Amino acid sequence: MYIQRDIEKTILKAVKQFPAITITGPRQSGKSTMLKKIFEKTHKYVTFDDPLVRERAISDPKLFFNSLGGKVILDEIQYVPQIVSYIKIAIDENRSYKGRFIITGSQQFHLIKNLGDSLAGRIAIFELMPFCYNEMRRIKYLSKKLSSTENIFIHSCLNTSYPQPNTEVAININQWISSYFQTYLERDIKSIYDIGNLRDFQRFMQLLAARCSQILNLSTLASDLGITVNTVKRWISVLESSRIIYLLNPYYNNLGKRITKAPKVYFLDCGLVCYLTGISNKDVLLKGPLAGALFENFCVQETVKQLLNRQIRQGLYYIRTHNNLEVDLIIEKDMEIYPCEIKMRMTPRMEDALNIIRLRETFNKLNIGTGRIISLNDETFVMKKNIFAVAFVEYIDWLGKKWGHT
Repeated sequence: MYIQRDIEKTILKAVKQFPAITITGPRQSGKSTMLKKIFEKTHKYVTFDDPLVRERAISDPKLFFNSLGGKVILDEIQYVPQIVSYIKIAIDENRSYKGRFIITGSQQFHLIKNLGDSLAGRIAIFELMPFCYNEMRRIKYLSKKLSSTENIFIHSCLNTSYPQPNTEVAININQWISSYFQTYLERDIKSIYDIGNLRDFQRFMQLLAARCSQILNLSTLASDLGITVNTVKRWISVLESSRIIYLLNPYYNNLGKRITKAPKVYFLDCGLVCYLTGISNKDVLLKGPLAGALFENFCVQETVKQLLNRQIRQGLYYIRTHNNLEVDLIIEKDMEIYPCEIKMRMTPRMEDALNIIRLRETFNKLNIGTGRIISLNDETFVMKKNIFAVAFVEYIDWLGKKWGHT
């Protein structure tokens, strides 16, 4: 079963404008499936996951490129970074040949660095994340199940947002995510990054998952694991570059020293948080100590996906001051900010809007737009002037309208 991805139209436009495009993103986010579907009639598919193909490309790159012919999809290029220079040569020989190379890779940091340096001006770079809510609701058997915010949240946490466990009904989700995690550790972390002890790294991910939606405290993590702060910084960078986590930076532009300046940490898939913290059923999810943090993580993860699907990489923040004023999510567009509070309850209360009200009073020189309270409630209504309680689905639709559809 193939589910149309939101980013497809943007990619189809880009292949008409650039000699090469690159699709990065987490492992199993659906890069190869999408590209084989939308370019099946125009491009030959070659994967460097195949060790024989990899060896041919490394041992004789010139011969390998001569054998490719016309337009080609080069999948998992991070395994053969040596051929990037040959791609550059091929492009420079005919800059007018648009859409010739479509390149994918799971490890964003190394891939982007190599391609960005070597193919500047010749390549368009995109990121494909696991399913966002818009894509999830295109799955027929899920359309009724995802009829309420609570059900959307539960499904995202207990089934992940990755394509395979959502499109293959008979799959064992616990086995799938366990296999996914071990593959990530063994094939990506161990083979590409010089991590050292994988057990320490796994323990680090578990501690980080238990602290999702919290301000990142490097010293505490280092102390709990018995490692250095620099090691924690490097491991955070690894998780961020491979799109396992997302760091939400504080909004402190011209706001002075009163603002907390450390980022908050979120996972880009709630299902991975649940796996790492041992949450495997609805009751523990909704009533356990991580319930509120997971719902906040879910709302932020979906916001990030909406923007990344539109190739927007900036504009999301939070605010926390030293006198306990905190707004969970700040969305900035065209010099205007939209404050959002995230509360895991069915009935939003007026007290949920207090921090948005305080934000307006404390920073009255900011251009502050309509505030939103996102909760498990499925109705939208006015709480106070310029502050709405919004249904999750309407919040997602607002993001789409605000930034335009792809």
